[in-house]
Amino acid sequence: MRSSILIIYTGGTIGMKTDAATGALVPFDFSGIYEEFPSLKRLNVDIDVHTVDPVIDSSNVEPAHWIALAELIRDNYARYDGFVVLHGTDTMSYTASALSFLLENLSKPVVFTGSQIPIGVLRTDGRENLITAIEIAGARIDGHPVVPEVSLYFQNRLFRANRTSKRSAEALSAFQSDNYPPLAEVGVNIAYNRPAILRPEVYSDQLRIATRLSGGIALVKLFPGLGEEILQAMFAAPGLRAVVLETYGAGNAPTSERFIHVLREAVDRGIILLNITQCGAGCVSMGLYETGLSLQKTGVLCGYDMTCEAAVTKLMYVLGLELPDAQTRELLRRPLRGEFTA
Repeated sequence: MRSSILIIYTGGTIGMKTDAATGALVPFDFSGIYEEFPSLKRLNVDIDVHTVDPVIDSSNVEPAHWIALAELIRDNYARYDGFVVLHGTDTMSYTASALSFLLENLSKPVVFTGSQIPIGVLRTDGRENLITAIEIAGARIDGHPVVPEVSLYFQNRLFRANRTSKRSAEALSAFQSDNYPPLAEVGVNIAYNRPAILRPEVYSDQLRIATRLSGGIALVKLFPGLGEEILQAMFAAPGLRAVVLETYGAGNAPTSERFIHVLREAVDRGIILLNITQCGAGCVSMGLYETGLSLQKTGVLCGYDMTCEAAVTKLMYVLGLELPDAQTRELLRRPLRGEFTA
């Protein structure tokens, strides 16, 4: 059977092409994708393209765009076997992580990709990224998709989307997933790591999505010399609901009485504090050292090995459900889409 794929172009470097007359970079018309990439005709897929109007520089992406993208996938879900989302690299991990939470009962591939070099430049990385992302989105075994989750493909590796962070502004291998293995390695063949791929309990042609993401989320990175007065002022911001704390090493922070008092005061006001590590790789273990244990006793939640992008978007999603506090905290303590390893 041929797979049907919807490509959604949201903006970004991958969609730029050199104008023959002026030499300037202009948006590429993806409706002519077969003319630009005739090799796509060899794949066992049928491709349609939807271009977001207007296209968005990824630095300008906001949560409202994530909800609109989730709604677009939901509205086309029954018509296609998979989706490829073309996105700017700067905030791709945020968007892809958010979609992993918003698409609540996903059982089809949603593959994010992009490029570091515009697709109209001769040595672009976008051509291979796009073609392989389409092949992955259309891959099926025994009638079921091989990768039925939100993923991110870049430079010969397919990652779980909510495990990724952008690692380089220049390298073609722009993304990393330090705490979870690749879902696939691409060489002469595509070698899928099937045990690592998340699979749904039920395969459904009806997609359920969340349509609200909470505001009031802050990100605070600890550093030596961060004054308690500054931290207290941050926690006093109107409308603040949750803070992602980027702590040291395995989840450690200062143990001074004043610092702990500021955190405890915030927790007592109902603000959720979620502890993740500043390190690219590794896991928060707040019971390992006294400095982390003091956070745990204060009521700070453990973020285990979540990326910053996953922690921020998960908080937006869970708080957007407007559940009682106990249920909210329970959802934050367990992985919902494979975003951390407990």
